[in-house]
Amino acid sequence: MSDAPAPDIVIALEIDDPVLADRLATLLGGVAGLRLAVPGEQATAAIVARSKEAGAGGDFELTPRELDVLALLAEGASNKMIAQRLGISVHTAKFHVGSLLDKLDATGRTDAVAHAARRGVINL
Repeated sequence: MSDAPAPDIVIALEIDDPVLADRLATLLGGVAGLRLAVPGEQATAAIVARSKEAGAGGDFELTPRELDVLALLAEGASNKMIAQRLGISVHTAKFHVGSLLDKLDATGRTDAVAHAARRGVINL
């Protein structure tokens, strides 16, 4: 066994509310073995808290499965690839993509990803 201390756990804070972000930074700053990531630094873990408007785009709610599909759309996955990755039928994948297009008021898959990114639903 090595006597060297374990490296710090680096935590990134992605919080819309600046008051909450400051409170968490203060609390976490005093915990031994943890430190907050500096901008651009790779973090070991992240704490993410988005306001309802930023996280859900304001006037719509996405289901957890729709968020999974949206993430795969952002990777450029086809309906067949989405179905395989999520263990669903191609028909169900098409249904979820259509639902996303409607909820995001998008004209296509790329447009849906762009709308979601602008509304803060996903990070690219």
